[in-house]
Amino acid sequence: MSIELEQTPALVVIDLQAGILGQPTAHPVEQVVARSAELAAAFRANGLPVVLVNVAGTAPGRTDRGKAMGRVGAQTIPAQATELLPELDRQPGDITVTKRTLGAFLSTDLDAQLKAAGVTQIVLTGVSTTSGVESTARSAYELGYHVAFVTDAMSDVLEAHEASIAYQFPKLGELGTTAEVLALLAER
Repeated sequence: MSIELEQTPALVVIDLQAGILGQPTAHPVEQVVARSAELAAAFRANGLPVVLVNVAGTAPGRTDRGKAMGRVGAQTIPAQATELLPELDRQPGDITVTKRTLGAFLSTDLDAQLKAAGVTQIVLTGVSTTSGVESTARSAYELGYHVAFVTDAMSDVLEAHEASIAYQFPKLGELGTTAEVLALLAER
């Protein structure tokens, strides 16, 4: 595992919002939030873009899980559940996007905003590893971005989290830890 930071990477924080807390995960969500906040502060200190993504609903497709829960079609998340966590210390210069799909690219203008900022690499954190993070990574990779996964700053249920890290993420990008990325930023 080793991440190489490019000239203009962007930190992309996925779905760290009020409605996500409380699920049992591989890494405690509080640690994911704290590590993401620490990375955001370091990216900002280096003049690098920080992207805060929240989710406000679901795509309209029908799923077995949705049917089992009595939900079919697009769903809307209550507004109070979509609020970004205050620990992220949202700043006026941050890029914020609200998605209605698993990934952050398809239903937003994130690609255009990143390209306008000269970004060639995204550094991913957030929840959930197998949904929001992985879907965003797949789109980013296919759009030509270099992808870096901060594996201790993301989480999901244990088995799913470990499967993405072991089998999917090495095909999509580089893997590393919060400490490794912070050290690379400190060297700039």
